[in-house]
Amino acid sequence: MKPLSRRHGLAWLAGTVLAPAAWPPVHAAPAAPGQAVAWPQVSLLGGGAWGPEHTEGKAVVAVFWSVTCPFCQRHNDHLEVLRRAVLGQPLELITIAREHDGAAVQRHLRRRGWQFAVTLDDPPMAAALSMRRLTPLTVTVDRQGRLLQVIPGEMSEGDVLALRKLAA
Repeated sequence: MKPLSRRHGLAWLAGTVLAPAAWPPVHAAPAAPGQAVAWPQVSLLGGGAWGPEHTEGKAVVAVFWSVTCPFCQRHNDHLEVLRRAVLGQPLELITIAREHDGAAVQRHLRRRGWQFAVTLDDPPMAAALSMRRLTPLTVTVDRQGRLLQVIPGEMSEGDVLALRKLAA
């Protein structure tokens, strides 16, 4: 076997020993049911920010959705009814649009009459809650900040409105 040249040896060293130090940090897995959620700070569509301070002492319903998802349209119509029903109660509602075009999402919100909070910051929210790419995807968190459920797919109006009990 031919010995490595100095150049090849240094390249091997850099690629196997030194390169991992330059790798981006590995993020923790999303919370599992019963575990505390590590809420990220995210930007809201239309301005402002949303983060851990919005969840203190409140239950949270977070919904991942897409403008092009027909199931999301019905689901989010029910979500808007829930938003109006829980005004002033300890229940925070945040939605995560899996989109890149903020202007298109804002037009969609106006057209549908939805007024719930929306972020386009999908990666940090998915890292905290669920890496599943299904839409709609509803995540519930109790008032102590523990993940309760990750609910895949469209929910009926009755099931969405039953989420009010989280505020109790």
